[in-house]
Amino acid sequence: MVRLPLTPADIARGQRLGDLLRRARGDRSMLRVALDAGVSPETLRKIETGRVATPAFPTIAALADVLGLSLDAVWAEITDTSATERAC
Repeated sequence: MVRLPLTPADIARGQRLGDLLRRARGDRSMLRVALDAGVSPETLRKIETGRVATPAFPTIAALADVLGLSLDAVWAEITDTSATERAC
């Protein structure tokens, strides 16, 4: 299966996801959150820094659960392009 290249919109959405997770994590350690979610700290670090723009759904769901975020809220925030449009 060939993976299509990421679009600029995909990359921006991944950056918004990383920002959201980092803010939700607050002062909790990356290690603790990652282990509680069942993902590697490296995976969480890559998502938070935008290096993984399209993480797997189970990864997002597990992180959202540990961080107390609803998936609806996550989707609403990462698809909200008004902040990006205002910056342009």
